[in-house]
Amino acid sequence: MPDKRPSLLLLILFVVPLFFPAVNSIGVNYGTLGNNLPPPAQVAQFLKDKTVIDRIKIFDINPDILRAFANTGISVTVTVPNGEIPNLLDISYARRYIDANIKPFYPQTKIDVILVGNEVLHWDGPDIQMKLVPAMKTFYQALGQSGLKDIKVSSPHSLGILLRSNPPSAARFRPGWDVGILAPMLQFLRETKGPFMVNPYPYFGYNPKQEDFLLFRKNKGVYDRFSKKWYTNSFDMLLDAVYMSMVRLKYPDVEIVAAETGWPSQGESFEPQCTVENAASYNGGLLRKYNSETGTPLMPHRKIETYIFGLFNENTKPGSIAERNFGLFRPDFTPVYNIGVLKGEQAQPTPALPAPRNGSGNKGQPTSPVRPAESKKFCMPKADATDAQLQSNINYVCSQGVDCTPIQAGGPCFNPNTIRSHAAFAMNSYYQREGRNAFNCDFAGTGVVASTDPSYGTCKFQS
Repeated sequence: MPDKRPSLLLLILFVVPLFFPAVNSIGVNYGTLGNNLPPPAQVAQFLKDKTVIDRIKIFDINPDILRAFANTGISVTVTVPNGEIPNLLDISYARRYIDANIKPFYPQTKIDVILVGNEVLHWDGPDIQMKLVPAMKTFYQALGQSGLKDIKVSSPHSLGILLRSNPPSAARFRPGWDVGILAPMLQFLRETKGPFMVNPYPYFGYNPKQEDFLLFRKNKGVYDRFSKKWYTNSFDMLLDAVYMSMVRLKYPDVEIVAAETGWPSQGESFEPQCTVENAASYNGGLLRKYNSETGTPLMPHRKIETYIFGLFNENTKPGSIAERNFGLFRPDFTPVYNIGVLKGEQAQPTPALPAPRNGSGNKGQPTSPVRPAESKKFCMPKADATDAQLQSNINYVCSQGVDCTPIQAGGPCFNPNTIRSHAAFAMNSYYQREGRNAFNCDFAGTGVVASTDPSYGTCKFQS
């Protein structure tokens, strides 16, 4: 079968100038997993009076937050929990849900987008996955019947939806999800003018050799020999990989939104990339790029709406120290670092680091010590992960086509017959198959990458 890559790239050249209106905003994810966070009313006033942030995204439909942001002019994107997806197939239920959770606050609160679930394809099983698009359609219909026709409906995705992302010109969605779920979703978004929302995190692909490329610092760049485009940062590469995957399904015109992206300022001893300097470099570079309106190599005429993760450090968020330190601000509103989101500073953000000297690398810049690269890495359950969480991980992994026969009765890894032991094998098998990216071992904060080989007896773990 002939290679269709040239024709796809020609399609890009013709469609790019036709679409992509400019978007004049910067957003932030407002997470609330903390017991020391300020009340929503103070947050809304702070964002309105002190920052250039003019849109937020929240991970639920919190009435206190919706009430607090009324009449602020700040746009709000809200999230319907994943567990509600089966219920939303019933339009009567969807109408009641809207009457209870949306109508009391709209239009005083500028609710622009309602998200049906969060990273459903990453965390939920096939049963919920196949109900996602029908639920989105029913919910949108219910909004129209309720007189709320200006609100868009979407659902954000981790980049686990991509079969491959490098080089961007060869990117594509995962087989099965591409035509079974994502194509119908993109068709729905095209018809309703809704955004296709993705969560690009260069942080999860951290490699000390590519640190400058990941952190928007000066670097040699990466060349895509098929598209003949040069990339100077990983964020652009990930977005173009999503775009090319959409081109392959013939939906290049649907708007792309970067719904989450960020970098933690503190981490565990095994997360040396988590420093204030690196977080400021990434988010500062992201903001400068956003304000430059330069787009990406394959989308040069587009300013992609972007939501930084996140607003505050969240001290009760599960997972590693890094998970609790993605915030731009501390709970007392003092900045963890300055990237220019405070009013009066946006034009000239204070750089976290001196500019790199001529040439590549971090010469002349303060750096954190990085451990030597390890040849073998394994994905293991965290010590505090519950059996219920680990069983959910097993169910997910085995539903994704990973060979789970070794942990079944009679298999070489069946004994010891415990959920934790079986989960370790399943989680590692998924991590290895998916490319050994850190996000492939996250499992909602229950997995951790380790260097010690857990193999025993005849049970051999992949590496």
